[in-house]
Amino acid sequence: MMKQLYEWIDKRTKLSKYWEPIARHPVPSHVSDGVRTNPVYCLGGIAFLCFIILVITGMFLAMYYKPTPDEAYESVRYIMEEVPMGAFIRSVHSWAANMMIAAVMLHMIRVYFTGAYKPPRELNWVIGVVLFLITTAFGFTGYLLPWDQLAYWATTIGIQITSGIPVVGPYVGKLLMGGGEIGPNTLSRFYAVHTIILPLTLALLLGIHFLLVRIHGISGRYL
Repeated sequence: MMKQLYEWIDKRTKLSKYWEPIARHPVPSHVSDGVRTNPVYCLGGIAFLCFIILVITGMFLAMYYKPTPDEAYESVRYIMEEVPMGAFIRSVHSWAANMMIAAVMLHMIRVYFTGAYKPPRELNWVIGVVLFLITTAFGFTGYLLPWDQLAYWATTIGIQITSGIPVVGPYVGKLLMGGGEIGPNTLSRFYAVHTIILPLTLALLLGIHFLLVRIHGISGRYL
């Protein structure tokens, strides 16, 4: 049945024409010998898998979450205690976020120590650094959404650190808060950034990142 569905779609979209050359692209021997795969080179893929999980679980959470100071905490409690499998989905979302940050960090360490950032891959290294910053921004903006005491004060500390940046710090702090203090504007801004701006930006940069990997190939340097 699935094969018939695929063939029906493929006849109308010709996806296989574009997908098969990518799927059959040879993998360097130091990454995989056909039997075993070097796990060090799987970290980028693990981070991407975590992003997919975050998108899927985030969509389910967004169905019940209410980004207002009066309803945010109660909506999270409702997800955890009353929505079927709500606690499971939120836990998967939380663990996937932590794993994504860890995978991206380890992936960058691998790239650095194997010298995979050197020409002609230096542009992809810069994009990777931006992707890491966006990943950490995901964690920072998402931390406030439960709107409990821990989230509030952790965000307060984070914004105070940001505000300490010379010259632009105070302006960035006010931009994040949406005013002079953490309140409804802060919550709505963090929610918009967390669910719309960051995912779209990350998806765009990931597309460029993967394209450059496809163009230049995987670095042949060993650890």
